[in-house]
Amino acid sequence: MIPENHSAKCTLRPWRLSDLDSLVRYANNPRVAANLTDQFPSPYSRVDGEAFINAVSEDNPVRVMAIDVDGEAVGAIGVFPQSDVHRLNAEMGYWLAEPFWGRGIVSSAVNQMVQYAFANFGINRIFARPFGTNRASQRVLEKNGFVLEARFKEALIKNEVLLDELIYAIRRTKP
Repeated sequence: MIPENHSAKCTLRPWRLSDLDSLVRYANNPRVAANLTDQFPSPYSRVDGEAFINAVSEDNPVRVMAIDVDGEAVGAIGVFPQSDVHRLNAEMGYWLAEPFWGRGIVSSAVNQMVQYAFANFGINRIFARPFGTNRASQRVLEKNGFVLEARFKEALIKNEVLLDELIYAIRRTKP
């Protein structure tokens, strides 16, 4: 069940090329990259930003949104519907610029994205896979009604350190 008591501390919107400067400024941060997969470039260049914005702009419906605070893109959140026998599931991932950490912005973004995903994709479950060391992300998911479904001990390696992989999920509320 999705809690309804989140104040909108941000808005979600499609990415646009005019977001390129803020994207590169905020994404080019090793502390942001430390909690993401190695597919997230670090360092993060203008070429990376252009490729990202062009790629996510092709999706219909939109799968990856900018987290907008006061008209500026300060992070990203996306849902990725799965295929084959996993087709009723979507993975969610997100990041937020470091100057905005600790303000409840990601919690608001997750709440909004869960509602959007259930309304726009034929899915019954959204899951997220934070690193075992990323307690802030785990708290965000728990506040939004996600339940810890699994912990895989030392299943990941990031920056030469073995990390636990956690799987949190939320299911569509039955009518």
